[in-house]
Amino acid sequence: MIRDDAAVRGRGITHHYQTRSRPVPALNGVDVTVERGKITALVGPSGSGKSTLLRILACLERPEAGTVEVAGVETTRLAPGERRALRRAHIGYVYQDPAENLLDYLTVAEHLTLGARLRGIADDGRKLLEILGLDDRLGHYPRRLSGGEQQRVALAFAAVGYPTLLVADEPTAQLDRAAGRRVVEALRRLSDHGHTVLVATHDPEVSEAADCIVELVDGQVEGAR
Repeated sequence: MIRDDAAVRGRGITHHYQTRSRPVPALNGVDVTVERGKITALVGPSGSGKSTLLRILACLERPEAGTVEVAGVETTRLAPGERRALRRAHIGYVYQDPAENLLDYLTVAEHLTLGARLRGIADDGRKLLEILGLDDRLGHYPRRLSGGEQQRVALAFAAVGYPTLLVADEPTAQLDRAAGRRVVEALRRLSDHGHTVLVATHDPEVSEAADCIVELVDGQVEGAR
């Protein structure tokens, strides 16, 4: 039997954005594979297509052409309700702004309970908080956490129930260096405990922590290693 280590696979992904004057290419025939249990970093200059590719692989946008498989399911032709169900079951997403990831009126413990409920599992997430060094923050609301702590709680919230893919879009961009380093450590710990991580980043410390790097330039894969 052939073993398939791909959590997510994209083939021939092509996408444009429409401006007032003309369509602007964002991605042009991109092939990418995200391996299970590893950190894959999308790198490249601003405007290279990193965030667009991230959103397409996370099933938040549909490509104009190409295919995206998540956990063996080809997603591009799914109905909207089917795509929502797939995202809920298989994808956790963390935005770069810590304030966008958490609800002001829920404690850390309540966020994790909600995350488990959304995935239809029984898991209080406390093991995740121990892994990320936040087990003393269970009763805290987001306003009582630093930006770095909020981002690590967001990672725990997204990771509850071991989704097929944990996605982070520039997770250190709005943090100081020390807080950013703690987030990088959190990503590494999650991967070491079996989570599959896909991250778009300009941060060299994030890239250095990655197992696989996909470099995008002008909407195409310039190199992968």
